[in-house]
This record gives sequence, C-alpha cells and structure tokens, in this order.
Amino acid sequence: MGLMAERGAQRRGARQTYRTMARMQRRRSFVQSRLGTKEDFSSREEPAEMAASTPAASEPEYVGELERLAQLREQGILSDEEFQAKKQQILGI
Repeated sequence: MGLMAERGAQRRGARQTYRTMARMQRRRSFVQSRLGTKEDFSSREEPAEMAASTPAASEPEYVGELERLAQLREQGILSDEEFQAKKQQILGI
C-alpha cells in the first residue's frame, strides 16, 4: 500500500470514529431530553439508601462476574484454563 493510500485510510478511519462518537452523543442527548434527566453514564454509583437495602450491592462487582464465569465453566462453555485466565484478569493478579 502506498503512502498516500495509507494516509487516506487513516483519515477515513479518523472521520468514521468522529462520526460514530458524534452519533453516540446525539443519541445520548436525545434520550436525556426524552427522559428529562441528564444521567452521567461514566459513574454508576447508587444512592446510599439503595445500596444498604440491596444485598448484592454490598458485595464487590467482581463476585457476580466470577459466579457467572463459574456457571459457564460448569456448563462446559469455558475450559478450566480459560476460566483461570479470566479470573486472574478480573482479580488483577
């Protein structure tokens, strides 16, 4: 691939990324205006009252993910090696 073709492909990729991000922002703005709220999607914190009343909220997030992975391993969808690798990734070991 020539230099000009490569640079053109990079520009096309950058434009596509920009368009995709712009579409996502427009969709987010539309949903927020329809709901009448502005939700910050970057933080998923629950109010203190709700967290205290929900038993699942008191356990760390990774516990649910590990349980789901264990179920997949028991069903034979994941091998033991894949399970161990994903578990180490989740736990940050």
